[in-house]
Amino acid sequence: MNFEFATATRITFGAGSAGQIGTGARHIGSRVLVVTGSNPARAEKVLASLTAAQVSSVVFPVAGEPDIATIGRGVALAKAEQCTFVIGVGGGSVIDAGKAIAAMLTNEGELLDYVEIIGRGRALAHRSAPFAALPTTAGTGAEVTRNAVLASPEHQVKVSLRSPLMLPTVAVVDPELTYDLPPGLTATTGMDALTQLIEPFVCLRSNPITDSLCDYGIHHAARSLRQAVMNGHDKSARKDMSLASLFGGLALANAGLGAVHGFAGPIGGSFPAPHGAVCAALLPHVMAMNIRALRERDKGSYALKRYYRVAVLLTGNPYATASVGVDWVRQLVADLPIPKLGVYGLRTEHIPDLVAKAAHASSMKANPIQLTPAELTEILTLAI
Repeated sequence: MNFEFATATRITFGAGSAGQIGTGARHIGSRVLVVTGSNPARAEKVLASLTAAQVSSVVFPVAGEPDIATIGRGVALAKAEQCTFVIGVGGGSVIDAGKAIAAMLTNEGELLDYVEIIGRGRALAHRSAPFAALPTTAGTGAEVTRNAVLASPEHQVKVSLRSPLMLPTVAVVDPELTYDLPPGLTATTGMDALTQLIEPFVCLRSNPITDSLCDYGIHHAARSLRQAVMNGHDKSARKDMSLASLFGGLALANAGLGAVHGFAGPIGGSFPAPHGAVCAALLPHVMAMNIRALRERDKGSYALKRYYRVAVLLTGNPYATASVGVDWVRQLVADLPIPKLGVYGLRTEHIPDLVAKAAHASSMKANPIQLTPAELTEILTLAI
C-alpha cells in the first residue's frame, strides 16, 4: 500500500478561532490582502482582529465564482498595495480566489500559463505567498485543498489551478462564521460536504488516513445536516458540519472523488447551478448506479463493501444494506430545499455533450468502477 498525505501547514478548529487570526498574521507581515465575498461585512471579525494586531489590510470582494480576470485584478491590487500575504474569508469560491491570487504573487507570467484545459498547464515554480483560509460555509473543504477552481465564461468551462505549492499556510475553521448562513446555502453546501466524504471513501485511491476521516465525517454530517438547515444557530450541528466539511476537504485532496464531481465540473461550467446543488441532485443516482455496476461487473469489489458501511453510518442501523443508504440520501435530498438540475436549464438535449466531457474529467478516474456512456446518461436523465 502506497499513499501520501499533505495538507495545510497548520489547522485551527473551534468556535471563536477566527477572532485570533490577527495574532498569527502579525508574525507573517504587516499588510494583507483580505479576499471576501460580495458582502465584506461577513469578514468583520477577521478585519477587527487584524486591526487589533496592528496589521493593515486591503479588502478585495469577489462576487460569485472567480474567473481568470478576477484573479488578475486581485493580483494587481495586492502588488499595488504591497501586500505580502493573503487571507480568504468566505465560501469555496472566495477561498479558491485567494489561493490563486497568492500563487500568482510569487510565480512569473500570467494565470493562463498554469491552469489546466484552457491554459498551458505549466507547473508552479514557487510556493504561494502565505495564505490563510477561513471558510464561512461548511461544504467545500477548500481551506485544505491544493487547487483553485476558476470559471472561464469564454470557454463555458471551469478549470483548475493545481499544485501542492498552493496548500494554505493556515486553515482556521470557526463554526461561528457559518451561523448566519441561510437554510438554502446550508443545505447545498452541506450536501457538497457529504458528497466529498462518500466519494473519497469508495474511490479507487482511498487510503487508511482518508478512510478514518470519511468514516467520522459521514456520521457527523448524517446526524447534523438537517438540524443545521432547520436551526442555523444550533452550535452542535454547525460544529459537526464544519468538521465534516474540513474532513471532506482533507479526504478529497489526498484520495480522490468520483462520478458526482466528474459531472459537476462540466455542468457548473455550462449552467448557472451552484456546485453543492449539482452534487446533491446527482449523489443518490451516482450511488445507485455505482452499486448496480459493481454488483453486475465486480461483485468482490472493496468499494461495494464500503457502500454498506456508508449505509450504516448514514442510518445508524448496523444491518443497513447499500441500497438502504441510497434511499436515505434520496430522502434527504427530497427533504431539503434543493431543486433538480432542470431548474438551471439543463435539458435532455444537453446530456450527450455533458456525458462526453464528464467521461474525461479527472474526478471520474477515481470512481470505483468505470461507468458506460449509457449508465452516465441514465444518471443525468434522473437528475434532471
